[in-house]
Amino acid sequence: MDSLKTHDPELYGYLEQETERQNLNFELIASENFASRATIEAMGSVLTNKYAEGYPGKRYYGGCEHVDKVEDLARNRAKKLFNADWVNVQPHSGASANAAVYLAFMKPGETLLGLDLAHGGHLTHGSPVNFSGITYNAEFYGVEKETGHINLDKVLEKAKKVKPKMISIGASAYPRDFDYKVFREIADEVGAFLWMDMAHTAGLIATGELNDPLPWSDVISTTTHKTLRGPRGGMILVGNDGENKLGVVASKSGRVKNVSEVLDSAVFPGSQGGPLMHVIAAKAVAFGEALQPEFKTYQKQVKTNAKRMAEEFMNRGYKLVSDGTDNHLILVDLRNKGLTGKIAEESLDKAGITVNKNMVPFDTESPFVTSGIRIGTPALTTRGFEEDEFSEVVRLIDLILQKPGDESIITSVKGDVQAMCKNFPLYDFITA
Repeated sequence: MDSLKTHDPELYGYLEQETERQNLNFELIASENFASRATIEAMGSVLTNKYAEGYPGKRYYGGCEHVDKVEDLARNRAKKLFNADWVNVQPHSGASANAAVYLAFMKPGETLLGLDLAHGGHLTHGSPVNFSGITYNAEFYGVEKETGHINLDKVLEKAKKVKPKMISIGASAYPRDFDYKVFREIADEVGAFLWMDMAHTAGLIATGELNDPLPWSDVISTTTHKTLRGPRGGMILVGNDGENKLGVVASKSGRVKNVSEVLDSAVFPGSQGGPLMHVIAAKAVAFGEALQPEFKTYQKQVKTNAKRMAEEFMNRGYKLVSDGTDNHLILVDLRNKGLTGKIAEESLDKAGITVNKNMVPFDTESPFVTSGIRIGTPALTTRGFEEDEFSEVVRLIDLILQKPGDESIITSVKGDVQAMCKNFPLYDFITA
């Protein structure tokens, strides 16, 4: 970073500030994590200079003999990690991957059935303000008010009613695992394709800490950060069964195509131009790290830490959506505490505790205020926090939320947060 410091001291200063924030704060946003130094170095490599439209061996530019090896390395590692038969590592983000899935499987105006955003779903699963809800006819299933769980009988009932072309699974704020076998049965009964967006849970799935969607789904999409702990980016995966079903979809265009042709074309040239080869290199690094035994130990700890947090919050009288968690996150409903998510987020942020306000099922507040906060364990687990540290994290959060406007408590908690963070150092290669 010495050259950046000399060349652009203003920007370097901003990087210093962000590095300090990450080093000295509790990062509890469920969709965030800390990439390794090797991953970050790959993203800052000379591969950022190379255009490589197309795929290995079939590029539209010369000089791709080395980046072809990089992309093949990323694809092969991803296939091994998830026991997949085919992957595409080019999507720039989870949303880009999802756009390609829609393009491959659906035509504008056809029906998607997905989890309601207000019940923990994702923006790209049919929200009316997103391309997915604008382009396609989006219908939704939700969670039960009493339990916070998805009722699969009601999903089947809704699927029979709306007759979707595709059913999506996956969520951004659902603390429970999914029964993919039953979702497969529902999709088969109504003649729908089944798509799992495992953006949040990919790392837990890869290591067997959650159910595996690959044997049951026609297509899988994911991000490569979050629990997977790689660079920001996306990916699409398919198992054996997807090959035949995608061929049926493509036959409507006059020629039966296999899965690689349909989905590869949906990514490029269908929805993207040149791939980000420096990010694909970083994905390869992260997949290599995820294939190591230590990564399974890490994911197990992520899940254990989330359960400890859930227990600690409930012991302190907090209401959790679904009364617990199966994965890496918890969703706290603050209504019984007389707080909004906005107030909680802002108060905690002053003390160096980073969470995000979040809608809870059947919320009475707007998305800009919300009645809840979403909390995840991946980032602090990467730092080395275990159960006892997470118990202390909950204690400090509770101190703030009991009196969210008390500046003396905020100052005291901030000191405790920074002291704990210094005991679990993170990055030392950007700071002054």
